Amino acid sequence: MSAIPGRQSAGADVRGGGNLLVRPAQSADLAALERLAGNATPKLTNLPAHRDRLEERIARSARAMERNVDFPGDETYTFVLEDLDRGEIVGTASIRAQAGAQDVYYTYRQETLIHASQQLNLRHEVQTLSLSHEMSEVSLLCALSLDSRYRGTSAATLLRRARLMFIAQYPERFADTLGVAFPGYLDDAGESPFWASVGRHFFKQSYHEINLMAGVRSKSFIAEVMPQFPLYLPLLTPQARAAIGREHVAHEQALGEMLGEGFVRSRHVDIFDAGPVLRAERARLRTLSHCGWHPVRIRPEDSLPDAEPAMVANQQLGGFRCTVARYALTPTGQLMLSPMQADLLGVEEGRAVLVAPLALPEVEDALDEGEL
Repeated sequence: MSAIPGRQSAGADVRGGGNLLVRPAQSADLAALERLAGNATPKLTNLPAHRDRLEERIARSARAMERNVDFPGDETYTFVLEDLDRGEIVGTASIRAQAGAQDVYYTYRQETLIHASQQLNLRHEVQTLSLSHEMSEVSLLCALSLDSRYRGTSAATLLRRARLMFIAQYPERFADTLGVAFPGYLDDAGESPFWASVGRHFFKQSYHEINLMAGVRSKSFIAEVMPQFPLYLPLLTPQARAAIGREHVAHEQALGEMLGEGFVRSRHVDIFDAGPVLRAERARLRTLSHCGWHPVRIRPEDSLPDAEPAMVANQQLGGFRCTVARYALTPTGQLMLSPMQADLLGVEEGRAVLVAPLALPEVEDALDEGEL
């Protein structure tokens, strides 16, 4: 398959990079999260515009940050992106330490069945979808919503990948395999062709109604109603088949960036809209394999040399901070930061920070060969 079209280096736009900060969500961010959830395109199952659920999400995240964790469980870590120049929360994103810790995380797995008859000298391969819960053990990057003004900028990159900077520092809290589920294709009327061909035969609710229900409650009820036997793709409408593994148009660039990070398409798709599910071993992700620790050296803003932009994170759990700064090193390997950047991160001179390049390479969009 060809490379993702229209990709730009994340380093090409660092608008306001020094004044953008990713940090854990706090109770005072509730109204902003409610606004971001309501404005998400399309509406996200894992980020419902439901005040009580969002308040619970923030509280769960705070408890997870305070807890001593030796292995992944039911923790959810929720972060916000703050534009300090505007004084606004402009994005949010989460990590579920174990996708199926509370409720089984169901997907459809694309498979091939072979129908053969010696008498008829016939051998026919049929593509199917089978209900699966094997993604339940992965750590899931999820619930990302960004103010439309920041789409396609380094702010979007920072929000998506700051979570990996957090995982790099606390690997014991997360699974060896990470996953990202992207919203699926919707037609011009905003409807899911896949849901119209599959889900509506088993539920009386519309795609949007069932999506909201799953967000406010959980997706576990799906297994109670959806058929347990494989779905034969030739029996679905052409529109539904074309939607399988196809991302929503508003998320094409985000998916391309995650491929550049090192994720690959799995054979799993969402059970509602058949959106793609990406997966990767942590060790193969670019942020985790290219990050490194550098002690801080604080210098005046106007004396900092020009350099490629990088993500810089402090080493505090509950006080986690990640921002964008120039990757300017002294001859002895110290990272030069302005007083403002050091203040944003809450670090003093000599304190070590984690640094990873902001730019990602172009990659080809392909299925994970390990699942073939």
